[in-house]
Amino acid sequence: MASQESEGQTNPVFKDYLPGSSDLSEQDKPAEPAGPWKQASHMHNLPPGLEYLNQVQNLSQCWNCSVSSWTPLLDRIIIHQQVELLEAILGTETCSKYEIKNHLGQRVYFAVEENGCFNRNLCSPIRSFTIRIADNSGREVITVNRPLRCNSCWFPCFLQELEVQSPPGTVAGYVVQNWDPFLPKFTIQNESKEDVLKIIGPYATCGCFEDVDFEVKALNEMSTIGKISKYWSGFVNNVFTNTANFGIQVPVDLDVKIKAVMIGACFLIDLMFFENSLDGF
Repeated sequence: MASQESEGQTNPVFKDYLPGSSDLSEQDKPAEPAGPWKQASHMHNLPPGLEYLNQVQNLSQCWNCSVSSWTPLLDRIIIHQQVELLEAILGTETCSKYEIKNHLGQRVYFAVEENGCFNRNLCSPIRSFTIRIADNSGREVITVNRPLRCNSCWFPCFLQELEVQSPPGTVAGYVVQNWDPFLPKFTIQNESKEDVLKIIGPYATCGCFEDVDFEVKALNEMSTIGKISKYWSGFVNNVFTNTANFGIQVPVDLDVKIKAVMIGACFLIDLMFFENSLDGF
């Protein structure tokens, strides 16, 4: 099970999406010293529902005997947007639904977008939304809030900003768009609005017949520590529908709250650059 069974009631929005699940075993491994973006929280301080991300961290670190040092591995999260039949046939924009999976393809969270039909169809790529993310027991563990803002370089004072809460009602961090005339750039911030990481995308995001990578970098923008990838899913799926498959690769020792913010960043990138058909055009 990705998280402990909820003691309260299941959010009705997730009642149709609850699968069976199984527990992941946990191993005790020594950890690296905490860095600016590394995990500093203990298990009892983790937001409810994010224990799974911490378990993956503990399971994914290994000892590199050849250099007698710890070798950090990348934690991969897969986000699969579900195909909406009405949207595919009529071209009508519907609320997005996503499955969030681990590297084995096992579903650990389910996300549902909430907003109005008018907002969704008129403002499509820049629309405001609330995305609620639940674990396999139906308990809401992450809330992503995006207000209606601009994404054009001609409006540098009102660019995109997204808030991630975990647990719902408690801020975990922010995703803030940075002004740049050529490249998509974002800053990942913690709950205190302190800069933690940078995300820099390519000049062209159309990505026909290939993946599109948004690099996750340290604050100096020199070292790359991960990436958010929009996977090419075939001609029919990419050209005639808005559905998308994403992969998030970040260091396994990244703070779990920042991992939750990275999931929110993936949703923002999807809506900004890949919401329309023709895969980014």
